[in-house]
Amino acid sequence: MPPETTAAPAATAPDVIHNIGYRNYTGARLGRGYVRRSLYAQSLRGAYGLGRSAKSKVLPMLLFAVMCLPAAIMVAVSVATHMNRLPVEYTRYAIIMQAVTGLFLAAQAPQSVSRDLRFKTVPLYFSRPMERVDYVVAKYAAMASALFVLTAVPLLILYAGALLAKMDFAAQTTGFAQGLLSVALLSILFAGLGLVVAALTPRRGFGVAAVIAVLTISYGAVSTVQSIASVQGSDDASVWLGLFSPITLIDGVQTAFLSATSAFPGGHGPGTGAGVLYLLVVLALIAGSYGLLMRRYRKAGL
Repeated sequence: MPPETTAAPAATAPDVIHNIGYRNYTGARLGRGYVRRSLYAQSLRGAYGLGRSAKSKVLPMLLFAVMCLPAAIMVAVSVATHMNRLPVEYTRYAIIMQAVTGLFLAAQAPQSVSRDLRFKTVPLYFSRPMERVDYVVAKYAAMASALFVLTAVPLLILYAGALLAKMDFAAQTTGFAQGLLSVALLSILFAGLGLVVAALTPRRGFGVAAVIAVLTISYGAVSTVQSIASVQGSDDASVWLGLFSPITLIDGVQTAFLSATSAFPGGHGPGTGAGVLYLLVVLALIAGSYGLLMRRYRKAGL
């Protein structure tokens, strides 16, 4: 038999470095400010479902329409009947419609922060030229702006209708300005509380329920106890009880400093002295919310 032949090993091809066209970035480096503004704009648009699916637009746009509809009806009635004053004060409108504001915040605050925590995309944000403070400030400002749009547009409708009905210009302008200050403070306070609660859990459903509980249950409990205190003739107790709910805090501040009619039982809101305490509590909650968000994202960014 012929001897077996062994195949010679194939020659190893030499290593080759392929040039696939990678080049250094030579464009402008826009830095942290640009990133912060972009995140703010994206978060604000997302609060109303803009840039997202059609399904995501339904609830925020529906709540926005519900918020504006009573104002439009009041304007129509005022113009048709030649009223000399609006049925509702500018400072009272957001208090009356606080349930709609609470639902909007409960739906959009978890959408703004919970998904980033759930899908662990926060470290990706911080891999860019962005610091923890940039993320928190952008998210906080976007949610506060979304709430301000929700609460200020109805006031603008009321103001335009009042001028159309030829009501006193000076009185309406003053009332409108007071209303804007009130809803601006409300928006900042609610945004902070809502984002803190939503950031505690990556589960959006839990975040929605928790935000509703903080806003609605606290208001219901405080209002009930205030009513009991008012019936028993303890108006002072009713005033101090208002410190334990976000809605009643805003009501107390605008009653003390913006000449608003109080929604407290019997209309007995805080005076200037108690109003200073109300304002300090509101400012402390805003500062505390910011501090808690900064603390939360110290760990979330790892």
